Amino acid sequence: MIARYSFLFFVVMGFILVPLLSYFLCSKLLNRRYGRRVGLGLACVIIGLVIYGMTFGFSQIEVRQIEFASKDLPEAFDGYRIVQFSDAHVDTFDGWLNEMVPQIVDSINAQKGDMIVFTGDLQNLRPEELVSKVAPFRQLHAPDGVYSILGNHDYATYLDCDEATKKQNDLKTQQLERQMNWTLLMNEHRIIRRGNDSIVIAGMENWGVQKRMPRNGDVRKTMKGVSPKSFTVMLQHDPNAWRAKILPQCNAQLTLSGHTHGGQFSLFGWTPANFTYSECYGTFYEGDRAIHVSSGLGGIIPFRLGQPGEIVVITLKKK
Repeated sequence: MIARYSFLFFVVMGFILVPLLSYFLCSKLLNRRYGRRVGLGLACVIIGLVIYGMTFGFSQIEVRQIEFASKDLPEAFDGYRIVQFSDAHVDTFDGWLNEMVPQIVDSINAQKGDMIVFTGDLQNLRPEELVSKVAPFRQLHAPDGVYSILGNHDYATYLDCDEATKKQNDLKTQQLERQMNWTLLMNEHRIIRRGNDSIVIAGMENWGVQKRMPRNGDVRKTMKGVSPKSFTVMLQHDPNAWRAKILPQCNAQLTLSGHTHGGQFSLFGWTPANFTYSECYGTFYEGDRAIHVSSGLGGIIPFRLGQPGEIVVITLKKK
């Protein structure tokens, strides 16, 4: 229900309720002579920022470069480049935003990564949203392939229908991702080789702590047969799973996540997502192990202010 009506709720809040409340408070709390003028000006600024965030702010995509160094990384993979994108929510890229999808694909390919990974939430609610996006996303290419995982929105969790219909929707979403020539990892892994050296790319299904979040992620199943000495990059949509499941149950050195969108709003480094996630945006370390949480590309609500969408290039380094 929240996912379905979030855009309407945002519009009502951003264009009506918050501006009116700001005007009312200023007119009541400030000097009568200036209170209404200040309130009117503040209301106009709020509406202007909402319009900016829904247009130019949402259409900005940045390329972010980070490095992760590990003593466990095999020599042959020193300098290995992984291009991460996340939280596309492609149904939001409709209308005048539709042309952004092939532009995003071109930008990802331009990074010339050894591998491309997508860390979940390709759709908003239904697999039908993906049909027109199969062709452009099929153009993604990297020497070691494109790997993806499911986010909470890639399941039929938020649909009001029977379980059989939900299952059909889930299977359709997975089928469409595979039609894009992506390797969809569902609690499984693959081995990437360079001569006698190798690393592991592992992908968990979504595991979240919040109500109605899919909890299909299984660390032990994902890592079955993987040596504890292997260098592993773990893909998990929800960063809450890092401390709850990944750190205590496996030796994956680097985890890549999304889900939070970086709050889609940031002011001097503060974002609303700080209230919900201890690791909400950026790179965080626990000893020699780390998680990188991407702000993603889109969102159910087409709004970003101070937190642009991003493509992340992670360069692995031998420590």
